[in-house]
Amino acid sequence: MEVSSEEIGERMSDQELLKKLYRQVNQAMVAKDTAALRELLQPDTVLVHMSGYIQPVSEWLNQIETGEMVYYSWKEEAIKNLVIDGNKASLIGQSRVKAKVWGSGPHTWPLQIKMFFEKVGEDWKITKQIASTY
Repeated sequence: MEVSSEEIGERMSDQELLKKLYRQVNQAMVAKDTAALRELLQPDTVLVHMSGYIQPVSEWLNQIETGEMVYYSWKEEAIKNLVIDGNKASLIGQSRVKAKVWGSGPHTWPLQIKMFFEKVGEDWKITKQIASTY
């Protein structure tokens, strides 16, 4: 499920690839597709939760697999502040996410994710995510 510059014979811009990555992460969370998430995220990726907890990606994926974190749905509202600087990039994605987190919920949150990327070879990978509300 890697995102590369070539998609069905058409060349996508880096901006479009980064937006696609953001969407694929959200879709994989709802689908509980941790294999896809492992493909999209660097192994040393961290997630900074709204509580300030800095979570290693391996722990987060395990919690999705065990049902400690369940994502029921997501609805994209905006992707903004997309910045590319050489082989690094970031964007802010805003969506309505219905989830049960650590036993609380399910609730629907106006979830904002600041997502950071690094280009590895020809592929963009996610290196960090910071969650907040908007």
